[in-house]
Amino acid sequence: MDDLSNTTLLQPDEPPAFEVVNPDGKSAAFLICDHASNRIPRKLGTLGLSEAERADHIAWDPGAANMARRLSEQLDAPLVLSGYSRLVIDCNRPLDSTQLTAPVSGGVTVPGNSSVSTEDRAARIAELHRPYHDTIEAMLEARGGRPTLLLSIHSFTPELDDGPRPWRIAIAYGSDDRLARLLIPALREDGTVVGDNQPYSVAAWSDYSIPVHGERRGIPHVLVETRQDGIRTPETAAAWADKLADAYRRTEAAALRLG
Repeated sequence: MDDLSNTTLLQPDEPPAFEVVNPDGKSAAFLICDHASNRIPRKLGTLGLSEAERADHIAWDPGAANMARRLSEQLDAPLVLSGYSRLVIDCNRPLDSTQLTAPVSGGVTVPGNSSVSTEDRAARIAELHRPYHDTIEAMLEARGGRPTLLLSIHSFTPELDDGPRPWRIAIAYGSDDRLARLLIPALREDGTVVGDNQPYSVAAWSDYSIPVHGERRGIPHVLVETRQDGIRTPETAAAWADKLADAYRRTEAAALRLG
């Protein structure tokens, strides 16, 4: 791996740290996708991982970007997507987290993260983590007093060490469950098994996006997790996005009264 101390991480011909979709969307919904890509900057090579490992969930949230794009289209909502793998830098981790540049992820050792130098870490923050969040911050600021509901789109594995996970979709939150209390019953109306802060919840020590852009701003928000085996293809991701969009539309008016 190259020494990054005297050079930038991204080359001029590489994609930027984030992508903005539908920036002028009229919806109250504002969408973000922290783990949208498994791309790795050229300077970092493969981080010592195989192609199969780089395609696996340790590197990104499979299906989440497709679902987020469809949801943006369905709701006419702005969307900000991260541009690089969570293994390069996790855009949903605080800057002091040991998982910011994880040396081990999902039980897989990441050789390229085994001894990240101070300079390398600073470059990853400056060129990938900060631009993504600065863009979200600027877009939220530009909305002024416009009503806003923040949805962070993720995906989770069908199984983990504790066995199969029954939830098809899940709504996670931390100290503010206002929007969750509306969306969860709306998603359950047709019998769908919906996780309520399962398999994950949101906490300031482990999460960045919802605590910073949602809780600190006082914006009603949720982190949406969809099981990866249900969104493996663009078609199935679109179907789940449509289901979420329908639940959102049925709860939006009540949700806007929360803010």
